Order: sequence, then C-alpha cells, then structure tokens
Amino acid sequence: MTSQIDYIVLIKALPFKIPKTEQTSFHTQVDLEPFFYDTLHQHPEIQVTLIEESHGTLIYGDYLGSFQPGDVFVIGSNAPHVFRNDSSYYKSNSDLHAKALTLFFDKETLGAPFLELPEAKGLVELINQAGRGMKLSGSCIETLRLSIRTLFKQEGLNRIIYLIEILKQLSSAEQFEYLSGQLQTKKVNEVEGKRLNDIFNFTMEAYDRPIQLAEVAAIANMTTTAFCRYFKQHTRKTYLDFLNEYRIGQACKLLAEKDKPIAQIAFESGFNNLSNFNRRFKGVKGVSPRDFVIGRKLV
Repeated sequence: MTSQIDYIVLIKALPFKIPKTEQTSFHTQVDLEPFFYDTLHQHPEIQVTLIEESHGTLIYGDYLGSFQPGDVFVIGSNAPHVFRNDSSYYKSNSDLHAKALTLFFDKETLGAPFLELPEAKGLVELINQAGRGMKLSGSCIETLRLSIRTLFKQEGLNRIIYLIEILKQLSSAEQFEYLSGQLQTKKVNEVEGKRLNDIFNFTMEAYDRPIQLAEVAAIANMTTTAFCRYFKQHTRKTYLDFLNEYRIGQACKLLAEKDKPIAQIAFESGFNNLSNFNRRFKGVKGVSPRDFVIGRKLV
C-alpha cells in the first residue's frame, strides 16, 4: 500500500503544483532535509505547517519574522512565501536538520455543500482570511501540534476526521498573529519570483556588512530608482526597512542565545552605530535591546 505521506527533497519551479493522488483528498508532506526549500514559491492550496526542527526566517508578503521548533503557520492560497533557514544550516560541515509537517487543502477538499452548512461558518471565515497568513500562539498551540502529528499517523477516513479537527481548532483559535495586513493573493510569475528570491538570498547572506542600494539594484538588474519602486510595490515596504527588520531579527537571536555585549551584537548584525541600532531595535520590537534581554530572562 502506498504511503499517504510524501517526502519531498526538492521543488524546482515557481509556481509549483502540490501532488495529490486519486487515493487522497488532500496532501500531507514531511520535509526532512539539511535545510528547507529556500526559493520564493506559491500554490493554490492553503498550507498549514508545523515546524518540528530548525530556526530561520519566514518571508510572506510584507511579513518578515523568525520561526522556530513548535511554531504553527497558516499560508494562504497563491501567497508567495519562503521558509529560509539560518546561515548555519547551509554550511558544508553542518550536522543540522530542518523538519516540518505540512498539510495542504482547498475549498474542494471537503466539498462545497459542506462549506454551506451553518456549522461551517467559522471554517469559511478561516479560508477567506487565510490569505493574510497566520502564526498561532497561546493555550491552543500544544493541542494543535498534537492534532497535526496525529493526522500524519492516520489512514482512510481518520485522515478526514483529523483534518476537520485541525480546521476546527484553527477557526476557533483566539490567540494568533496575522502575518500580513492584507490578503496575499497576487500571483508571482517565475521571472519575478526568481528576481525577488535573488534579492532575499543576497540580503540574508550579506546583512552583516554595509550594503548599498546600488549593489542590490544590480542583483535585480535595475537602476537604483527602479529597484526601490519595484521592491516597495512587491513587499509594501522599502528595501532599507526590510534590511533593518532582518538585521533586528538576527540580533534578537544573538541576544537570546549568546552572552555577548550589546555593542558587539549590533556590529555582528550589520549595524556600525550603537545608537542607530538601539533606535531601530525599539522601532521594530517596541523595547530596547537591554529590555529585550531582561524580558527573556524573566520568562
């Protein structure tokens, strides 16, 4: 009997099609690799992902945020996104691994008549708002993790039962963060996807040194003015805001994991001025780097 779970090594193109057989109404996927697929991509299905192993950054529309083991995300239909692991996962001598459990579904999975039921109102709302993306949190998260892990052990009708249970938990969740302020439904063609991906990859590899706009514009094969306009159209933020948000995210990881002076962490995160780092950090996180460290220690 063919396994209901596919182990995916590499997906080559943007956009790509989620495989689905005649024996399954929705697709489940286990990613277990040295690092996650790191190219901006999209697909028509709604995606629910549980991060089991590894750390990194999720890019989703105008959202830029970190992920870590235990995180659960909802990715909307046709929303360009990428889970990119930290640089340590790409080193040739790394023994790190990335693991995630993901399920994909769409409106046809349960059938249109099911969604027309009065009891399915919350699920319809979830599907309609999924384009904004979600990061779950709070008291429901552990139950949700357990349900996702359990679904991956099921066959036959039990798969549908656990899918409905997961969707029920998602639609009734009260503690979550929308990843984007707007629905992410605009399709990105392969050429645009590659260009954005090259920009993101360059930024994540070079963030710890000075970066000039002309340098990034050259990566995109554009003039500086055209690049600035292009980047804001696609992400709804300036490139410098994107760069600083990524640098602050890396600084947060260093502040949480390393016992180093704040000035040194600022330098390693790409800031050559401590006062600028403090100002940028508070603007993104709402607290100073020192208060962030104190808050981590109190948790």
